[in-house]
Amino acid sequence: MASVAGLVLAAGEGRRFGGPKAPAVIDGERLVDRAVRVLRGGGCDPVYVVLGAWVGEVPDAVMVTNPDWADGMGSSLRVGLGSVEDAAAEAVVVTLVDLPGLTPAAVRRLVDAESDLAAATYGGERGHPVRFGRRHWLEVASSARGDAGARTYLAQHAADVELIEVGDVADGTDLDELPSV
Repeated sequence: MASVAGLVLAAGEGRRFGGPKAPAVIDGERLVDRAVRVLRGGGCDPVYVVLGAWVGEVPDAVMVTNPDWADGMGSSLRVGLGSVEDAAAEAVVVTLVDLPGLTPAAVRRLVDAESDLAAATYGGERGHPVRFGRRHWLEVASSARGDAGARTYLAQHAADVELIEVGDVADGTDLDELPSV
C-alpha cells in the first residue's frame, strides 16, 4: 500500500475566532494536536503542520513555518506541499486545523481512495480533507492563491475528483468561534 502523508493547514490568525485556532483547546485538547492525532489515526504518516500566526511545539508532527501566512491559506498550502515533497509519500491528505468533528474513520476513507484526486463530502457537499496524488502537487501549489487554497485547481479538475462521503462518520463544520460552555 502506498504511503500517504498528512498536511494540516494551521497558520491563520483566526480573525473571526479571536486569535489563532491551532493552540485553542476544545474538549481538553488543542485543535492542532487533535488534527495531527486524527490524521495519524486515519493512516497518514508522516504528518506535517504549517504554522504561522502562532508557532509552538506540535508533538508527532513535522512543523513547518509559513513566513507569508498573512497572505492566506494558499501560501500555507504552497509551503506545506513544498515540505511534503521530501517525504516518500505518493499522496497527501490535506485538512484544516479547525475541523473538530473530523474523525480517523473519515481520513481513512481518503487514505484508501482509489483516485489520486479525492475530496470528502458531507451529505453530498464537498469539504475537507482533500487527497492529492504526488503528480498533482506542483500544479496545486502553483494555483493556490489567497484564501482559496486548492479550490481553483479542484474546480478545473472536477470531473477527476472522486467524491467520498464521510458524513456518516464525521462532521465537516469548521470552527469560526469558540463554542459556548
